[in-house]
Amino acid sequence: MLDVPNSNFLKENNAKQVWHPMAHPNEMEAIPPRIIVSGEGVRITDLDGATVVDAVAGLWNVNLGYSCEPIKQAMADQLARLPYYAGFRGTTHPGIIELGYRLAEILAPEDMRRALFTSGGSDSVESALRLARQYWKVKGQPDRTKFLSLKKGYHGTHFGGASVNGNSNFRRAYEPLMPGCHHVPAPFAYRNPFDETDPERLADLCIAALEDEIKFQDPETVAAFIAEPVQGAGGVIVPPPSYWPKLRALLDRYDILLIADEVVTAFGRTGNWFGSRGWSVKPDMMCIAKAITSGYFPLGACVVNARIEEAFRNNKDMLGAIFHGYTYSGHPVGCAAALACLEETFKLDLPGNSQGEGDYMLSRLADLQARHETVGSARGKGLMLALEFVSDRDAKTPAGLKYVGELANLAYEHGALVRVAANIMILSPPLVVERADSDAIVDAIDAALTLNTLDPAA
Repeated sequence: MLDVPNSNFLKENNAKQVWHPMAHPNEMEAIPPRIIVSGEGVRITDLDGATVVDAVAGLWNVNLGYSCEPIKQAMADQLARLPYYAGFRGTTHPGIIELGYRLAEILAPEDMRRALFTSGGSDSVESALRLARQYWKVKGQPDRTKFLSLKKGYHGTHFGGASVNGNSNFRRAYEPLMPGCHHVPAPFAYRNPFDETDPERLADLCIAALEDEIKFQDPETVAAFIAEPVQGAGGVIVPPPSYWPKLRALLDRYDILLIADEVVTAFGRTGNWFGSRGWSVKPDMMCIAKAITSGYFPLGACVVNARIEEAFRNNKDMLGAIFHGYTYSGHPVGCAAALACLEETFKLDLPGNSQGEGDYMLSRLADLQARHETVGSARGKGLMLALEFVSDRDAKTPAGLKYVGELANLAYEHGALVRVAANIMILSPPLVVERADSDAIVDAIDAALTLNTLDPAA
């Protein structure tokens, strides 16, 4: 065990006074979570002294690993200079101005013009939904209030985000949610209601289903469509290459806004600077957070394009006032962290490394699929990767939770922390991983698959 102050206290009180997100309190008390006490590079160390590769990068976000001194120094300098000030009407600070300018510069290919800063991803999604409705009121079309989204999509935990989420696990306990939210099939080649495996035919079927829903709802009542460029929490669902371009064309035909939820995919995760850029598509709004500070400080933003900026600029009454924001919108320390993070992302070419290491890891995961019968699907884009486990490969029967949970435990014992959601193992390591780190992750999973003696059907 490491020499950590109050280690016995920590173990005795683990999960006793805290409700952990995305878990049942009784489960956490019965099997207390691992206590992570330090991180260096791409590795983390727990209270018992075990050091493993963090193959989930905290929660999709620690792109630069745990030892990025430029971010730490920028935060320390900002704390010494101005630890907090608000960006509400009447005051601002240098960090908001500098970060807003930098984001507009980076997002020039998408013609993004304005940023509304938030405290994280759920805030950014909530802001986008609210601004979308406000946009149509400003434009004189107040009936455009509905939102369309994908099944299996994940858009955070606020009421708006939960309402457009496409997974019942994030909805059922909190319903009824926001009215006017409707879901259409995801372009998921491995599992879809059309039983279609050809990518191009699947893209056309999904676009046709979306158009049918738009017509059913009446296009003049639909405000926006929101989606992740690559669906993350839903199981790393990589759409066919033609899906997003066809999606953009369809929405343009009916004059519906496109909101790209880039909370996970922005800043290199998919091998491109932004997920939607990887599909050569320009959204009307983008929700960003997570890797904008590499997880070192909670910060996010909703960024909007010239079309939306112009509508608000031309408004002559208070309907165009942004009566929305958060106490910590554009926090000075967060802005300092983000500016340093963006500089390091460019300097180290994280999108390029994500593409290279992602391709390598995916090839190794495909080899696992060939050698282990319980691996039904190996998929990914950049360093968004997943293995889907089955008890019957032909029938695609999902493997049991105990089997997949045991895989995660065994992988940890062999050197890698992985994340599991139902029958899917999600991998999203820091974008600074090197080849030895990538091998360590896949080797740990390989060992887990070899050693797991549980019945996958149980």
